[in-house]
This record gives sequence, structure tokens and C-alpha cells, in this order.
Amino acid sequence: MQNLLKDENMLLNATVQSKEEAIEKAGALLVNSGAVTEDYIQSMKEREALVSTFMGNALAIPHGTDEAKNEVLTSGLSLVQIPNGITWDDEIVKVVIGIAGKDGEHLELLSQIAITFSEEENVEKIVNAQDGETIRQIFEEADI
Repeated sequence: MQNLLKDENMLLNATVQSKEEAIEKAGALLVNSGAVTEDYIQSMKEREALVSTFMGNALAIPHGTDEAKNEVLTSGLSLVQIPNGITWDDEIVKVVIGIAGKDGEHLELLSQIAITFSEEENVEKIVNAQDGETIRQIFEEADI
């Protein structure tokens, strides 16, 4: 998981106005890393229209629809840290993790993210992290 969460896949201390903008930023990071095609971003928005990807503990994990699996070139993660938070379906989100899994790999990634974010302390550390290395370390320590 840590090898998927590179510095260039993270946007720290972001100012985001809406859930749509957050999805676009998370999707653009996935596109720029070569994990997905440009069309995957639209698919992330379509999935969000069907069911909220808010997971609790200030976390949302937008990802594409099943129909968009051909838009996934390789497994990838992106992270948008929004310390001031945004409203996401009447909830406050401070971390948005874009996810693209090749060959079902996203299920394992989702599990690792859920374990990490189940600890309130980890959420605080990620929201306040100043660099990618700190964030990778938090995921590493939680992945037991």
C-alpha cells in the first residue's frame, strides 16, 4: 500500500469548496500517476451519485463504478488532505482517498484504509501531517 501512496499522489493542506471538487482533485492525482484514464474521474462522480463514499471518521473514499474497470490501468491511490474540512452529504470530510484497483486489488486497499481510519488518533495524525512520509508511516504502523 505504501508504494502506491507516493508524494506526487498526495495533495496536502488543500483548500476545496465542494465534494465534486475533492473528487476531481483525487481523480486528477490518479490520472497524473498513470493509474487511470481521464474518464475514470467521471465514473467516480457517477458512483458518488449512486451511493455516498463517506466512510465515517472524516474520511471519504471515492472510486469508480464497476463499469469503469477498463479505465483502470494499474492499481493506484491518491490522498487529498483538507485540514479545514468540507461538507460531504451532511458530514465533515478532512481526508479524501481516491482509489483504483486492478483485478480486485481495491478490496484489500479498502480494508487497510478502514483499519487505519478506525483509530481516531490516526485520523488526527493524517489530517495534521505536513508531509507524505508521515502519512505513509501512519498507514504502515496501522497495517498489522
